[in-house]
Amino acid sequence: MTETILSRCEAQGLRLTEQRRTIAQVLEDATDHPDVEELYARASGRDPNISIATVYRTVKLFEEAGILEKVDFGDGRARYEDAEREHHDHLIDLHTGKVIEFVDPEIEALQEKIAAKLGYTLKGHKLELYGVPIKK
Repeated sequence: MTETILSRCEAQGLRLTEQRRTIAQVLEDATDHPDVEELYARASGRDPNISIATVYRTVKLFEEAGILEKVDFGDGRARYEDAEREHHDHLIDLHTGKVIEFVDPEIEALQEKIAAKLGYTLKGHKLELYGVPIKK
């Protein structure tokens, strides 16, 4: 992925106020999967005039435009990530809520094999694993 969230917004002709630009930059800088409240805290730290309603509306706009993807890790919080990030799967720690992104070529090959065995060509997938740390 070479394009930024901001450049994809501009390419789609979305009207970008300064507050929307700030929210786009916060999303671009995120290395985690923030929910709206986390996005609001980060964005309002950069621009105290941003309201949580603006963050909600902007996230919805970006999601409808295919720029953001909503993810739900079973904790009742809608979280967001860049819809054009490199493919990855998730492992969610049920004790801490920590989300670990990973890619495993063996899992990818097995999914392709299963789809083919069932008569399909795989065009995409989402894999979320939920676990607890192994006690040592």
